[in-house]
Amino acid sequence: MDTNELLAKITDQILNPLIGLVIAVALMIFIWGVIEFIAGAANDEKRSKGKQHMVWGVIGLFIMVSVFGIMQILVNFWADIR
Repeated sequence: MDTNELLAKITDQILNPLIGLVIAVALMIFIWGVIEFIAGAANDEKRSKGKQHMVWGVIGLFIMVSVFGIMQILVNFWADIR
């Protein structure tokens, strides 16, 4: 097994599912924030908490999509130089 095959297996079987899971969690946090924001429309404290969850959800999504993009660039670059 050469390094390209090993890298492809690690990426396909470990990293991609892990990144997908973390993206799903960040999306759930964002959606939970939206639900909190709408449900607590009359309560400033609940709206504030909902906003905070939405912000952290968006930050998490941005980070994970960026990690996925950087990882794909590195994998493609490694495959090209091999």
